Amino acid sequence: MRYIAPLSAIAIVGLLAGIWFATQSPTGDDAYAQCSASQVAGGAGAIGGPFELVNAAGETVTDQDVITEPTLLYFGYTFCPDVCPIDTARNAEAVDMLAENNISVTPVFISIDPKRDTPEVVGDFAQNLHERMIGLTGSPEQVKAASEAYRTYYKAHDGDDDFYLVDHSTFSYLVLPEKGFVEFFRREATAQDIADTVTCFVENT
Repeated sequence: MRYIAPLSAIAIVGLLAGIWFATQSPTGDDAYAQCSASQVAGGAGAIGGPFELVNAAGETVTDQDVITEPTLLYFGYTFCPDVCPIDTARNAEAVDMLAENNISVTPVFISIDPKRDTPEVVGDFAQNLHERMIGLTGSPEQVKAASEAYRTYYKAHDGDDDFYLVDHSTFSYLVLPEKGFVEFFRREATAQDIADTVTCFVENT
């Protein structure tokens, strides 16, 4: 049972969120016009912002502590049977591709399941995917605030304390220091797609 994902529910969440993201006004930054294939309701400034979470060492950190270079943010949970590991592994692959071209990018995994994802658990999950990946969790209030800043969706299913699944949106976000959010990637984006797009943004920053 642990490995059966509610893929239809996740797909619906992704579809609805995709409609919200893709059919609205563009980001409006001319410097990045050739880089972005996405459009966001209200422009890029409508997504992202300050957050305060807890890292694997149990330390409280802010967005300014974490986003010190181009960063790929992903909101998920460690108990996720397949969607989160696949997406974050793809992000890690993109980070390695970029490193081959001397572009340093930090992959970040933010848990939307603080009940089970302690700092130690989320830290182990992140390290198993990439040695540079930062795992973050926090109190329910901290996690909710970070999720709302990036307009992500999550909802836990009913279940016992150890076994339950969580529906959630599945976008990855490219965030640049001082610039903030500039682009998002859907699940169908490949590691090469992400690497190419990040390279464009970095070269035009």
